[in-house]
Amino acid sequence: MPAFTLYGSRGSTNTDRVRLTLAEGGFTDYELVLVNLQKGEQKSKEHEKRHPWGKIPVITSAEGFTLYESRAICKYLAAKYSFPLLPPDSDAEAAALFDQAQCVEMLYFAEPAGRIAFEKFAKRFIGLPPDDAVVSDALRSVEMFFDVAERLLHHRDYMAGNDFTLVDIYYIPLVQRLFACGYGDMIVSRHAVRAWWDRCVNRPAIRRMLAADKEAAVAASR
Repeated sequence: MPAFTLYGSRGSTNTDRVRLTLAEGGFTDYELVLVNLQKGEQKSKEHEKRHPWGKIPVITSAEGFTLYESRAICKYLAAKYSFPLLPPDSDAEAAALFDQAQCVEMLYFAEPAGRIAFEKFAKRFIGLPPDDAVVSDALRSVEMFFDVAERLLHHRDYMAGNDFTLVDIYYIPLVQRLFACGYGDMIVSRHAVRAWWDRCVNRPAIRRMLAADKEAAVAASR
């Protein structure tokens, strides 16, 4: 029996955040159960027992422990299975900087980048046009974020310091989505941001997972 079940959807940025964490940790003892978002399976009574807001991802263990929200799941898995993606508990300053970087990612990047992803990517699958005003406003916020990140990354290799951590993983799915929506220039036009991105996606485990997902997407489209 696997250690836990991950309920999610391939291509969901939130699910991919968890899958990337597991890939980086080299952990394979789990089952991925796909939730069909287009059919609304995430809003089923069965799934809402796992996630009361009807979202993904969710993990459930064989012992009955259930956890939802992707960042909470990632942090739990990294701590439980000792993935080298968290600062040591003994280093209060490193832990504080990690928490600070988590807040920055959620507030200043994921919120506006998520709006872009919804308008330019998700709406295509439900037959709705993007709201250009929403996209324009969100793009300004993301540009401002990367302007600040460019300055910070001149002095450190990763978002929470000089070590690769969960915080960097948190960024990867939505940065990928920005590329898919045609906004990759925001990353590649900034030297330090581009160097950070290259370091992240060229990590062996992450590179393998992203390549496998790309191959699967191509095969599914044939």
